[in-house]
Amino acid sequence: MPPVFAHGRLRLYLLKLLDEAPRHGYEVIRLLEERFQGLYAPSAGTVYPRLAKLEAEGLVTYATEGGRKVYSITEAGRAELADRRGELADLELEIRDSVSELAAEIRADVRGAAGDLRREMRAAASATATPVEDASWAAAKEELRKAKHEWKEQARRAKDESRRAREEAQQARRQAKEAQERAREEVQRIAAQFQEQFAKSGGMLGSLAGAWLGGGSGSTHSGTGAKSATSAAASGSDWAEDLTATADPARDLDRLLDRFRDDVRDAARDHGVSPAQLAEARAHLAAAAARVTGTLRDTL
Repeated sequence: MPPVFAHGRLRLYLLKLLDEAPRHGYEVIRLLEERFQGLYAPSAGTVYPRLAKLEAEGLVTYATEGGRKVYSITEAGRAELADRRGELADLELEIRDSVSELAAEIRADVRGAAGDLRREMRAAASATATPVEDASWAAAKEELRKAKHEWKEQARRAKDESRRAREEAQQARRQAKEAQERAREEVQRIAAQFQEQFAKSGGMLGSLAGAWLGGGSGSTHSGTGAKSATSAAASGSDWAEDLTATADPARDLDRLLDRFRDDVRDAARDHGVSPAQLAEARAHLAAAAARVTGTLRDTL
């Protein structure tokens, strides 16, 4: 027991800690260690008997929580703490002085140990100057060599892992770009097929194909529709060229589908659509949906 807690001072300080908040025994020990900045920590055999005595005197009480006794100060305990307020203030000052003294003692011990270590190192260095090395010194040098080798190996492995990660990232970007290009080429190929089918059917379907493939306005007459579809075929590879590709193929596909939907809606709004044309357009769209879905399942 440090002198600062002589004559019932630890008992008083335990009441102070419990007045701050209810605590279990281990927490009391930890707080005392913190107050002494880690320089002193009372044992369980010091703290728990005093807590039991305070409980027997009616100054503290406890409740069991999670298998632990959590101690709380009673009104009688607070009354004693108030009566000894001046003594408690002196105790706080003494604790600070005690911490300083303990720190000074530890610094002195460290300085002495450091001096001993320096002397031992000088003696070891002198021994290495002789033709025959000391066995312990040779073992230390071997351990140092092994440690340096292990550090180099760890650095090499970290460098290899970093290089592999960069290569995998580059490969993933290439694959994403290739998948995006394949999807775009497939959409354009299907668009060209639609154009041929719409050109044969004429009328509204020719106008829809022309609008989808960027052929401009269409006509409800089969001749004009075929002409528009033919013009669209010539520019089919340029359809949606203004949509700049990104690093996300799924997002680019959504943008292409949005463009297709807008073109078809514009053609229907401008030229109208009959029940027969709607039925034929539905058949073509169903075929297109099946073809695009199958393509994406195979390539993405």
